[in-house]
Amino acid sequence: MAKRMRLDKLLANMGFGTRSEMRRAVKQGIVTVDDMTIKDFGFTLDPEVADVRYDGERVVYREVIYVMLHKPQGVVSATEDSRDRTVIDLLDPNDRVLQPFPVGRLDKDTEGLLLLTNDGKLAHDLLSPRKHVPKIYEADVLGDVGTDDIVAFAAGVALDDGYVTMPAQLIIDSQEMSDDGLMSHITLTIHEGKFHQVKRMFEAVGKKVVYLRRISMGPLQLDPELSLGDYRALTEAELESLLSVHDKEVSAD
Repeated sequence: MAKRMRLDKLLANMGFGTRSEMRRAVKQGIVTVDDMTIKDFGFTLDPEVADVRYDGERVVYREVIYVMLHKPQGVVSATEDSRDRTVIDLLDPNDRVLQPFPVGRLDKDTEGLLLLTNDGKLAHDLLSPRKHVPKIYEADVLGDVGTDDIVAFAAGVALDDGYVTMPAQLIIDSQEMSDDGLMSHITLTIHEGKFHQVKRMFEAVGKKVVYLRRISMGPLQLDPELSLGDYRALTEAELESLLSVHDKEVSAD
């Protein structure tokens, strides 16, 4: 049975813009299907057969996958690894066929939100330094995280290699005594993704991260219903919000 797809969804999934932008483009008459101008964005077609063109550019269809994974500790953010399980190993074989890859990485011992996709353009937009896409983490930090650290993170801290981070927003949620000493529970928002960045930022101010979990990346929030190791496809609303990231380029200055 032929696969049918809405025209606006096809264009958005192939990276030409958000669903709302594609609906406007179709209404403006710049999209053709088999040499016919189509102004109905709900028009359905077989994407593997139809000749679709966006402002004259051929729309080449390929299956895409967008997956939200609640990454557990002990697996690596890679497509393959000779020693450890990878996040791809957590997927159903039918989903692996589409060859998704992790967008960015979480350390082996870090939990939380990880996006898997085979949409290279979206991955590039989310990881581009020019986009300054915010990433929010929750962490347990050994040590007395205080006002001085909030100020230091807001100004940017120098890591062990001399790199000075972009300003970050640090919130102290609570503190309690543990067997190892004072434990600070914090929420941190950063706008870049340097290697081991959160851990190195706290090391720069004399503290140690003992647990780390990412809860959001840009507009995408970790689904609280997802258990560790589980995943699901993104909803249309989540995908729409991610596809809008390319419109929000920020100057690197």
